[in-house]
Amino acid sequence: MHEVNLADFAAAHAEGAAVVDVREPFEYAAGHVPGARSVPLAQLPAVVGDLPRNRPVYVICASGNRSLAAAQFLARAGIEARSVAGGTGEWLRTGRTVATGADA
Repeated sequence: MHEVNLADFAAAHAEGAAVVDVREPFEYAAGHVPGARSVPLAQLPAVVGDLPRNRPVYVICASGNRSLAAAQFLARAGIEARSVAGGTGEWLRTGRTVATGADA
C-alpha cells in the first residue's frame, strides 16, 4: 500500500483505473470522481472479495485520511491499494469535474 499524489492518480484514472470512494453515501452523492465505486469505509470488509486483485485499486475520500486507513486494510487483504493524497477535495481544487448522484 502506498499513497499517490493527485497527478499520478489522474493519469491512472484517465486510463480506467479501479477507484473506490470510501466516503459516506451523502458525501459521494454530492460529488465524486467519475466512475468511482461507492463503498463506505465501514462496509469495506463486506466487499473486499469483489475488488480486483490483478491491478491497483485507488482509494479516495474527502482528504486522504479514510482512504489511507482503507488502503492499509486492503493491502492486508492482498490487494494492491493506493490511497489518493488530498482526496476529492484536492480533485475539486485542481478544477477536475465530478459526477453527482448515487451512481458512479
